[in-house]
Amino acid sequence: MKILITNDDGVNSEGILALNNAVKDLAETTVVAPAQQQSGVGHAITLMKPLRAIPTKIDENTEAYAVTGTPTDCVILGSKNLMQEEPDLVISGINVGENLARSITTSGTLGATFEAAYFGIPAIAVSLQVKHEELKFKDGVKSIDYSFAEKIVRKLVKKVLEHGMPEGANILNLNIPAHPVSEEIVQVKLANKMYDTDVEKRLDPYGNPYYWIVGGLIMEEDGNTDVHTLRVKNKSTITALSTDMTTCIDLSKWLTD
Repeated sequence: MKILITNDDGVNSEGILALNNAVKDLAETTVVAPAQQQSGVGHAITLMKPLRAIPTKIDENTEAYAVTGTPTDCVILGSKNLMQEEPDLVISGINVGENLARSITTSGTLGATFEAAYFGIPAIAVSLQVKHEELKFKDGVKSIDYSFAEKIVRKLVKKVLEHGMPEGANILNLNIPAHPVSEEIVQVKLANKMYDTDVEKRLDPYGNPYYWIVGGLIMEEDGNTDVHTLRVKNKSTITALSTDMTTCIDLSKWLTD
C-alpha cells in the first residue's frame, strides 16, 4: 500500500511530520507538499508557470519533495510523476486549525483531497483545532501538541486501509478538537457557515485605502453539525464528501415555464 501525504501549511509544518509519523508503518509513504504556506488557495492549480519539486528533508529520517505550487499541484506531481505508481490513498494535513462548514471549498487542505478524488484515489483531510492563546513556546517558536491527533488519524487510516472507503464517499473530512473528551469520532453534516464574512476598510499613512477580509465566528444550534460537535461537544468529527456536486432537483418544470 502506498500513501501520498501533502498539506497546505507547507512542507516544513510540524503537522505534516506528525501525519507521516502516525501512518508510516501502515504503508509506504511519500511526502509531497508546498514549499511555502498555501492556506486558503482551495482547489487552485498552477497552469501559467513551471513547477519545481525540490528534494528536501523535514527531519533527519524523513525525505520529502517541496513543490513550488499549490496542494493540488502536489497531488498531481506526486501521483502522476514523483511516485512510481499512483497512491492507494492521499492524506492532506494535519492542518493547523479546523476545516469546517460549507466553506471548506476555500481550504487548500481539502483542495488536495478533491484532486485526488477526481483521479479515483480515496482521500482524507485532517485538521486540528488550535487555540493560539494556549500554545507554548519551544525553542522560541509556538509549539502544537499533535499526539492525540496522531492517534485519531491513525485509527481512521487503519479503518480505510482494511475496509476501504464508505460506499458513496470519495473524501473523508476529519476534524480533531483541541480539548477532546474522548477518542470517539462522530459522523456529522457540514454546518451552513462557520464565519460571518465581512471586509474592513483602512487607510495607510498616506491616506490610501486597503482592505482586510474578516469574520466573526458563528455558532449554530444544530447539534449534528461539524461546527457544533467540534467546538461545543469537543469531539472529533468526520464528514463523508463526494465529488458528485449534482443536486437532485427536477428542473423540467422550471425550464418550460
